[in-house]
Amino acid sequence: MRPEQKRKIEQKRRWRIRKKVQGTAERPRMSVRFTGRNIYVQFIDDQVRRTVASASTRHKAQADRDNLKSNKAAAEAIGKAASEAAKGAGIEAVVFDRSGSRYIKGGKIDVLANAVREGGVKF
Repeated sequence: MRPEQKRKIEQKRRWRIRKKVQGTAERPRMSVRFTGRNIYVQFIDDQVRRTVASASTRHKAQADRDNLKSNKAAAEAIGKAASEAAKGAGIEAVVFDRSGSRYIKGGKIDVLANAVREGGVKF
């Protein structure tokens, strides 16, 4: 399959998920995006279109950020950092938006989601 076709399919999947998943002030949308090198997590209030909190492998406050890649170990570290950022912003429950990534048991998305759950954020 051509890379252009893959990107179009993934974009359609993101749009399909976004139609169903909406964040509010009480339960913001937790958007997770994996690129080839980095992991980004944002807590978004869709009603006012504002990012409430965020965490990524590129944040300056992230410890050992030069060694973090887009893998399971980094996903667990970013999940813990995301749960701390959410707690700091007063977020207790979220709506999960995987941004078109496939949810595989034991995969990167699963590891990140479990780390956020262990941090005390409810899905």
